[in-house]
Amino acid sequence: MKSKHDIYEFMSAHELCVISTLGADHRPQSAVVGFGQTEDLQLVFATATTSRKAHNIQANDAVAVVIGWEPQGTVQYEGRARQLEGEEAARFGEVYFAKNPAARKYRDLTKERFFVVEPTWLRFTNITAHPWDITELTF
Repeated sequence: MKSKHDIYEFMSAHELCVISTLGADHRPQSAVVGFGQTEDLQLVFATATTSRKAHNIQANDAVAVVIGWEPQGTVQYEGRARQLEGEEAARFGEVYFAKNPAARKYRDLTKERFFVVEPTWLRFTNITAHPWDITELTF
């Protein structure tokens, strides 16, 4: 069983994740995004307010995320997303930029916003262990 810190370290080693949201027609929509994470396993990402995921989150805050798809393991992650404003956006933005410094050039775009995902459920699976090492957390 992995600790929360072990899962944070695994997430830290990955720059991209797949985030899935529900469209207005209740069909899933997925996108690859750069992300940052906190030690409490919150995820932060940036996207334009005109993106499908931004519209979907405004209507339904439930999201699913997958991090890592190579042989070492994967994190399956479910949570609630919300758009950030003001000081909170600045604080979480720095978490995101620490991991994705090249994205700073988009920071001042009019439609660019930060979103945070609060975890509700997470499963880390290490498939190199025999039997597989699976850790589930509920928040």
